[in-house]
Amino acid sequence: MQLKQALTEAVARLTANNVPSPRMNAELLLMFTLDCDRAYLYAHPERDLTADETSRYQSALAERLRGVPAQYITGHQEFWGMDLIVTPAVLIPRPETEHVIETVLELADEEKRAEQECPPNILRIVDVGTGSGCIALALAGELPQAEIHAIDVSTKALELARVNAVRHQLEGRIRFHEADLLTGFEENSFDFIVSNPPYVGESEEDEVQLEVRKFEPRSAVFAGPTGLEIIARLIPQASTALRPGGWLVMEISGTIVEGAKQLLKGWEELRIIDDLQEIPRVIAARKISPGMPSYRGTAAG
Repeated sequence: MQLKQALTEAVARLTANNVPSPRMNAELLLMFTLDCDRAYLYAHPERDLTADETSRYQSALAERLRGVPAQYITGHQEFWGMDLIVTPAVLIPRPETEHVIETVLELADEEKRAEQECPPNILRIVDVGTGSGCIALALAGELPQAEIHAIDVSTKALELARVNAVRHQLEGRIRFHEADLLTGFEENSFDFIVSNPPYVGESEEDEVQLEVRKFEPRSAVFAGPTGLEIIARLIPQASTALRPGGWLVMEISGTIVEGAKQLLKGWEELRIIDDLQEIPRVIAARKISPGMPSYRGTAAG
């Protein structure tokens, strides 16, 4: 079978089974099968697939047709310009989460400009519920002078995050911890606490894509009945672990934005950042102590 024919038939099968973005999926799985880029597909439409290539492509298509996300089939997902390894042990990184990175970078830049006369200190950041490590790795790449920590309760997730750190030569920049949220961390430890926590309520389950419900780790998607359960635990812990003037930055949804705002009463400079679809996607708030500058970071021993 020629490449063009295989691609055409795959698009037709995916379309008939209502798989979203059928052409993109067909091309992605064929690129995975042939270990090539999209330009190769269009430059070699008459290339004959071997029997082994045809078999592997059909197997990948069969997995996608039964709902397995393409990222779990290929084992890869791009995030913040990085190619990350992903498995069913972790949530698939999504473009919306890049708004979290943008928010942290903007806030860090604001703090630096506001304190130009202060001696430089080590910025300490922790990513709570790191999963694939996408947030921690992106921040480590963007803030080379920062001390980055990454926490997850899942041993398998931490193993994968470490693999991704090694692949991007950032293993020396990130300290990994197996913990339940911020349990075990001392008071006034961090300048930024960042998280993409589970925030979908079980009452919303029918509104979540079937492939997410079936194949992504439930504990990384659903927080409990309302969607606020994990955030409600994280906020008081963050209030303790943040240094005075430090920031808590979390990914949220429009469904829980009002509840999250209520939980952050008593914090300062509350900010809501919308995604490209104008849906509330990030909430940020600052822990304030009178007379205390934001950054008190020093290099850890």
